[in-house]
Amino acid sequence: MPRISVVIPCLNEAAICVERLDALQPLRWDGHELILVDGGSDDQTPMFSRSLVDLVLASPPGRAAQMNHGAGVATGEVLWFLHLDSQPPADAFSQLLREAIDGPGWGRFDIRLSGGRPVFRLIEGMMNLRSCLTGMVTGDQGMFVRRDLFERVGGFPPIALMEDLAISKRLKRIARPACVHARMVTSSRRWERNGVWRTITLMWFLRSAYHLGINPDRLARLYYPCASQMRAS
Repeated sequence: MPRISVVIPCLNEAAICVERLDALQPLRWDGHELILVDGGSDDQTPMFSRSLVDLVLASPPGRAAQMNHGAGVATGEVLWFLHLDSQPPADAFSQLLREAIDGPGWGRFDIRLSGGRPVFRLIEGMMNLRSCLTGMVTGDQGMFVRRDLFERVGGFPPIALMEDLAISKRLKRIARPACVHARMVTSSRRWERNGVWRTITLMWFLRSAYHLGINPDRLARLYYPCASQMRAS
């Protein structure tokens, strides 16, 4: 069986890391690999995680840098980039391998937001539909890619924001992604904390600006102050 290397970028996730990593232990029992890449946590995330993963790596902050660092030491034929606040479906491993080895070589899962409000059903439905139609994959959809394709496109571009859309553009030139309809349960905490409509407005603005060619580093300088302001309000 081809080996999966699960690369998990994280920052200050001590509250959830044990529970989420414990749920991934069946992967290790089957011979796959878990790599946690910490971006400079000032809590106990690395210490709590150490016994539940094969490697804990330290990296400069930024998901692109963290995921590239993890991929650089991974030993698997398939790379799976997974957020710590996402819960894969029960049969994710077999579906992922089928699409990565016998399918287009890369893809993502549908998502389901964890919140129970009806507006979250609308948001997740639109996100899943948009991703399938455009072939653009976001980080919380559990992107997976065969190692040779990842290396062929040069990994994640070293940018501060939108690295998932940037690598999707590169991979789409090779093949469109597999849209696995099994659902990844993704935390809705950002939406609930910052406000649903404020978050939607901000994300659509940033995504539109990126597609219009605005430098992602400029967008990151806008995004992080906005996110901090929404948390404080």
